[in-house]
Amino acid sequence: MTNDEPREMHDPAAPEIEDRVLDTGALRALAHPLRVQIFDILSQYGPQTASTLATRLGESSGSTSYHLRALAKHDLIRERADQGTGRERWWERPVGGVSFSNPEAMATPAGRAATQIVMNEFLRHRNDQLLDFVNRGISGLEEAWQEGTLISTASTRLTPEQSKELVAKIKALIDDTVHIHRNQTGEDVRPVTIRADLFPLPDLGDKS
Repeated sequence: MTNDEPREMHDPAAPEIEDRVLDTGALRALAHPLRVQIFDILSQYGPQTASTLATRLGESSGSTSYHLRALAKHDLIRERADQGTGRERWWERPVGGVSFSNPEAMATPAGRAATQIVMNEFLRHRNDQLLDFVNRGISGLEEAWQEGTLISTASTRLTPEQSKELVAKIKALIDDTVHIHRNQTGEDVRPVTIRADLFPLPDLGDKS
């Protein structure tokens, strides 16, 4: 499971940035529903302060400030030195993807528990965003955004190697798009979440 924002990949003039695999300490620091939401907001919307996060999340700025510092201790986020003042600190996600799947962490009870909390909360937050979008009504979007929106599922039959090849193609397309437009600003520019789910279905006879 990988959280891919923000990313900077496939730039011919720069070395490729590999995903950071979170160790048990980082996973345990992130394993809190509010921290996952903070981490995801910084991924999707860019730099925030404790106050702006408190407004978005319905929390006190003291609470969000505490959780921001906890995330920063494990380099999950960092302070923007060129923005804000001593009383208003801005925080951001470092460039590069992160992977929540760490075999070493999964080998311990604490690591497995932290990984499960992080993945469950991350997926719950993204699923809530999707359901909110659907419930608000796709038809209420401007026509240009309706044509630029896709909610689709498909099924096929693949070998592990074919699945691996498809994953590489999808990741390359997403990485290139994120890299080109990651810092784009201007009229009609909005944060857009890009989601790709690809995994094998269980056999019908599998009772596990």
